[in-house]
Amino acid sequence: MRNHQYIYNLGQAFSTIASEFQDKVAIQFSPELGCTFRQINALSNQWSRYLKFKGIQSQDVIAILNEKSLSSFALMLGCLKAGIIYTNLDASSPKVRLNKIIDRCNPRLIFSDIGTSIPGLDFEGSIIDSELVDLSDFSNEEFLSDFDGSFGAYIMFTSGSTGFPKGAVITHSNLLNFIQWGRETYSVQPDDVFTNANPIYFDNSVFDFYVSLFNGASVVPLSHQLVKDAKSLVSAIALNKCTFWFSVPSLLVYLLTTRVLTADTFPTIRSIAFGGEGFPKNKLLQLYHLFSNRMSIYNVYGPTECTCICSSHRVNDEDFINMNELTTLGYLAPNFRYEILSTNGNSNVGELCLIGPCVGLGYYNDSERTAQSFISRDIPFKTWMYRTGDLVERSEIGQLYFKGRLDNQIKHMGYRVELEEIEAAYASLKEVDEVGVVYQKLTAELGQIVAFIKLSDAKVNEDFLLGKIKEILPQYMVPRIQRILDVLPKNQNGKIDRNQLKQLL
Repeated sequence: MRNHQYIYNLGQAFSTIASEFQDKVAIQFSPELGCTFRQINALSNQWSRYLKFKGIQSQDVIAILNEKSLSSFALMLGCLKAGIIYTNLDASSPKVRLNKIIDRCNPRLIFSDIGTSIPGLDFEGSIIDSELVDLSDFSNEEFLSDFDGSFGAYIMFTSGSTGFPKGAVITHSNLLNFIQWGRETYSVQPDDVFTNANPIYFDNSVFDFYVSLFNGASVVPLSHQLVKDAKSLVSAIALNKCTFWFSVPSLLVYLLTTRVLTADTFPTIRSIAFGGEGFPKNKLLQLYHLFSNRMSIYNVYGPTECTCICSSHRVNDEDFINMNELTTLGYLAPNFRYEILSTNGNSNVGELCLIGPCVGLGYYNDSERTAQSFISRDIPFKTWMYRTGDLVERSEIGQLYFKGRLDNQIKHMGYRVELEEIEAAYASLKEVDEVGVVYQKLTAELGQIVAFIKLSDAKVNEDFLLGKIKEILPQYMVPRIQRILDVLPKNQNGKIDRNQLKQLL
């Protein structure tokens, strides 16, 4: 990646990095336990040869039930070197969902670092325990395949509105551009140590894995059990001397709510980035007051289908002038273009559509939904464009603001309403920790807005909240029902699960 031969696939990229930083720790499981670039590169070469020995060809798919073991990370790199597509799966996901994913991507083999006894998995092929594979018969000498950057690197499955997961395919070229952007945007240096609190099957982990290792930095995999323990998590960040944190806002809200974050916490962190959902403004202000004097705080945005991130905004004092709206997305990354497809005749408001070298190939084995979201546009020549489904507003100075989802827009009392706007109103109140808003259909014509709230102040009652919300929102947007919960349900990626909220109605 630095002053070497022309690089056009990720296998070449990692080989070059590993050669440059041979004895530096690449993956750090603890301060005492790590794997160097030389070691993981050698393992990845063996995995590449093993996969070929098993008859896996370039652009075949393998699946990995991945709990962040060394074998799984090396296997991912082995796939990249051999031009094989990998997809990481969540072993704890409902088996019905896992089987839908397996049916869609049709992997040649499934690897697991948690054993092969997985009841309910509908797969006729082999499930291989990656921890028990004997690689001793396979050379660890450099293994490189000659293939171009248009090859798929991984499939990342996301939820689909139809209930069937969608598998976004991201290419080697997509990721090479992303790695360079990450290095330049965040001034990544080899002495950086990235956290990997994100689940490996969740798209935020793409940043953790690629922007760290492929720039010669280290990454610290953090288990799901550790991430759930606030004190242990904060302690692990300090012990491993991590410098870069990236997560969903909910995890940072959790750390703030449990009061494990103080001005002295995260002593070596230089940058915090968050993305994947809106950060409640009052909680973001709390984080900002704690850390802005000694670290940078970034709001990032980007869909899975466009290599995880397409914009990064450094939070500053001006972001808190208006506490009733989410922080701006800022400007798109330099190597992106975009269109706003107007929904109301205003060219500055509408659906954000992305164009550029980070736009993926579409949905694996799913031509119908690919055709719905990935479209060809003549601007000024024929090009590939992804329709995000996200509603944005462009300010007078060109910054983008997230305003909701096309598929989460309702029509209530004759008005079009974005449920995210109501959530942002609640999130602006200091008495509110978290909020999720859903729409309950009562008849074909009638429905009601319901807000589920976790409070930061137990003394507050529903009437007080309703009075505050009426000061922010027009009457037609005020929820008919407010329900206060001790805990809001979360999905596997740490986001508020609105489907579970609907089941509470």
